[in-house]
Amino acid sequence: MSTDPRLARAGASRPSTTPQPPPPPPPPPPGPPPLEPEEHEEGADEVSDVATTLNGQRDPNTDFRLKFCTVCASNQNRSMEGHLVLAAAGYPVISFGTGSLVRLPGPSITQPNVYAFNSTSYDSIYRELEAKDARLYRANGVLNMIDRNRGVKWGPERWQDWKVGVPRLNHPTDKGSIGAEAGVADVVITCEERCWDAVVDDLLSRGSPLNRPVHLINIDIRDNHEEALVGGKAILDLANTLNAAAIEARETKGAAGWNQGAGMSRTGFDEKVPEILAEWQERWPQLPALWTLAWF
Repeated sequence: MSTDPRLARAGASRPSTTPQPPPPPPPPPPGPPPLEPEEHEEGADEVSDVATTLNGQRDPNTDFRLKFCTVCASNQNRSMEGHLVLAAAGYPVISFGTGSLVRLPGPSITQPNVYAFNSTSYDSIYRELEAKDARLYRANGVLNMIDRNRGVKWGPERWQDWKVGVPRLNHPTDKGSIGAEAGVADVVITCEERCWDAVVDDLLSRGSPLNRPVHLINIDIRDNHEEALVGGKAILDLANTLNAAAIEARETKGAAGWNQGAGMSRTGFDEKVPEILAEWQERWPQLPALWTLAWF
């Protein structure tokens, strides 16, 4: 049977139903060149905090800070300037006054402003004096001084009421409170000889219940704002020198027993303090100093 030539021609002209394969995808765009390893300066990979050891622990010697206490008559001017500069430098510090009451200048020499220790805040003193005569107390620098004080701690404290060795857990916002929670000090710095006498007499009357040594140093600072600023710098200079000596003693002789006021390192440090104070006195000849070793 012959085929129809028309069908043959129609079949030849019909397109193939088999789909053509899709074209290959375009090649990916060239990526950025590989990053070259960064060049570090020598020592850049070292930990920036020299007080951190390889196991992530703090070095108790490099990170060590002596505990300080500053004292004046009313815990207002000189002791508070010392408190502020020591706290700003990272030292644990507390401060006190040795007077029976807090006394501030008033309208005349016979009319001082008198407040109680331990129960009167710096903020309340500031607001009271501002209400009395803001112009007078701003002109004589009292308001500026108290404004500084209320940024440091809550209120003036009396040395004789301080319970040494009792944890100071109710002073978390005081500047310098971190590290001073145990309620002890390694060095007490008074700012007037009569305050030094009061501290010495008070410690003798307590009978050394902790049997812990403490260095009592008096730096004679006149009770005015300008001299207090100079005295604050001198106190910080002495603190830095003492702390460097304490670190050296702990590194060479070990830190064992330090917190109990004992051990070879503590003994070595205690023996160096008079020499350190003599060298400091040469740098600050206008600020006469006294020293003794006492016990809490």
